[in-house]
Amino acid sequence: MTNSFSSNLSAEQQLELIQRGTHEIISEEDLLKKLKLGRPLKIKAGFDPTAPDLHFGHTVLINKLKVFQDLGHEVLFLIGDYTAMIGDPTGKSATRPPLSREQIEQNAKTYQEQVFKILDPVKTKVVFNSEWFKEKTAADLIQLASQQTVARMLERDDFTKRYQSNQPIAIHEFLYPLVQGYDSIAMQADVELGGTDQTFNLLMGRTLQSRYGQEPQVCITVPILEGLDGVNKMSKSLGNYIGVMDSAGAMYQKILSMPDSLIERYFELLSFKSMPEIEQLLQEMKDGRNPQEIKRILALELIERFHDKDAAENAHKSAGNRIVDGEIPDDIPEVTIARGEYGGEVFINSILRTANLVKNAAQAKDAVARGAVKVDQQVIDASFSVKDNCTLIIQAGKKAIAKVTFVD
Repeated sequence: MTNSFSSNLSAEQQLELIQRGTHEIISEEDLLKKLKLGRPLKIKAGFDPTAPDLHFGHTVLINKLKVFQDLGHEVLFLIGDYTAMIGDPTGKSATRPPLSREQIEQNAKTYQEQVFKILDPVKTKVVFNSEWFKEKTAADLIQLASQQTVARMLERDDFTKRYQSNQPIAIHEFLYPLVQGYDSIAMQADVELGGTDQTFNLLMGRTLQSRYGQEPQVCITVPILEGLDGVNKMSKSLGNYIGVMDSAGAMYQKILSMPDSLIERYFELLSFKSMPEIEQLLQEMKDGRNPQEIKRILALELIERFHDKDAAENAHKSAGNRIVDGEIPDDIPEVTIARGEYGGEVFINSILRTANLVKNAAQAKDAVARGAVKVDQQVIDASFSVKDNCTLIIQAGKKAIAKVTFVD
């Protein structure tokens, strides 16, 4: 692994870039001091290989690692193969089953493949916490366990809830935050990143470093990304996710189907565009620009990141009629509309009539007014129009459906 430290930006300028999209930095004062040291900082983020596939919610943290990496700092991507055999109790209402060594090794390989779609593999150091824990004895773990009290452990929200509701807490679960905290000692981490649900674990590392004579790490938490339903956190089990390994067409379809209310949030946490660029797009949307156009800009950026530029440019074609909820049949009619015949901009009422999705203008107006018209699964209003060449799935009710391609 190679890494060169860039001093083109001041510590204050670096801090400003790091602050974007973070939930909390503990503490900004400490981080600024570290940035002023004039050396690459060791940036730690740990992942338990508990599932083989990453989704966009996971990339919020990885994107923040890339910010540090682009600033010249050393990214340490920790795969918790040892901690995975304990089982992370975070957010769990019951004891989490540990993974087998075979599951861990297979998932770890898949993680690296996906993570390097964002991080530079040459500048990223992948480490496994079994490297140091396999040398530890039972006496070492007992000594580590002596660093915290049961009362302190029960301050953790999920432990408290389980204790108060008489749900069992296995003794080994108390070891998890201690072992994760010790990782920071072994790696001599300057900064550790995690989701907001990992705050307790991150602070444990900061505490233990102090007790073992190290400079305490800075803890940075990033928000939990909402899923495509706009309510619950992104999760494969809830089906509201966009997978890192999804096809270009599936990514395109899913991003365009998300609620308009998520546009600003997704741009802030997933896009690498500058904040002035994002603010300009959001202002254009407030001024009347079609939200679907703004979503397409985000879709193209993300698809290019996880696939390539050609895949991004053709994603609308490969998306075809693949609708997430499965309501669309495979044999829907295809219609081509020449925008030039409408002065370059075609409004929804004209689109519905031209695509034979309604019988007349009155029916088109009524369908739009009662929210029965969807474009790429997103309900639209009468202001919707198409100004660019593209292909869209347009529905007027449940049965009138067409794949409409717009050309000059």
